[in-house]
Amino acid sequence: MKKENIILDRTFDFALRIIELYSLMTEQKEYVLSKQILRSGTSIGANVEEASAGYSKKDFTAKMSIASKEARETRYWLRLIDKSQIAKVDVKEYLDEIEHIVNILTAIVKTSQEN
Repeated sequence: MKKENIILDRTFDFALRIIELYSLMTEQKEYVLSKQILRSGTSIGANVEEASAGYSKKDFTAKMSIASKEARETRYWLRLIDKSQIAKVDVKEYLDEIEHIVNILTAIVKTSQEN
């Protein structure tokens, strides 16, 4: 039986939602910020996935740190999309979720650095 990995599942689901947001934005002919959010928003989960297969604790911590940085970058792009209103999309739920993801990743990185 596979053990549940909350951050892995959460970042994968978030990436799927980011792909939907990207589609909505490109339908409105917004290509620059939509590409930025697609790259950073899907990269979070990819780095978490890599970390889960890390060959050492140092490797795990490094990959989780990258995931944390990507999450923070994603939060920036979401805030920019929200405030600029460059596309008619509601990103409030995305902003709420990315805050949770940033908090979880920050805790993981801190804990792995302390141990």
